Amino acid sequence: MIRHARPEDLNEIVDIHKLAIDAGFQTAFTTKFRPEERLAWFSEHSADKYPLLVYERDGKVAGYLTISDYRHGRGALRFAAEVSYFLHTDYQRQGIGTLLLQRGLELCEELGYKTLLAIILEPNVGSAKLLENFGFEKWAYFPAIADFNGVECSQVYYGKKINQGQSQSI
Repeated sequence: MIRHARPEDLNEIVDIHKLAIDAGFQTAFTTKFRPEERLAWFSEHSADKYPLLVYERDGKVAGYLTISDYRHGRGALRFAAEVSYFLHTDYQRQGIGTLLLQRGLELCEELGYKTLLAIILEPNVGSAKLLENFGFEKWAYFPAIADFNGVECSQVYYGKKINQGQSQSI
């Protein structure tokens, strides 16, 4: 079941992000958060502007997806948003990422965004494949920009145009 995140989901969301840090090359964060450190981030997401979705299975958060502000405060970029998603390791390769991204794209269309960006680390081939399956294309490449204790990797921007030719309300 996909639904909007509730405050009581924050612990599980933070735990999923910790697993991504442990796995390596799934996020550029290297320091694990405590739930109370993510309260401001959580409150920045709302169903009517920047949704934070969770996929719930068996009463647990199996994964989550965020639609976030891209380059906060820059009015000319108000029709662009960034998508991020993470899955609990126990629920990967079960189609949950596909369902979350599909719903995220639907919401972006409803909210009037014109462009959706995903910023991933190059070794994250699973995310690259998922994005490409949904028509995202590589738009930018930053070579060896990330450093994980001496192991460098590149960052890739994927982009997708949505709501082409429609009037916008954002």
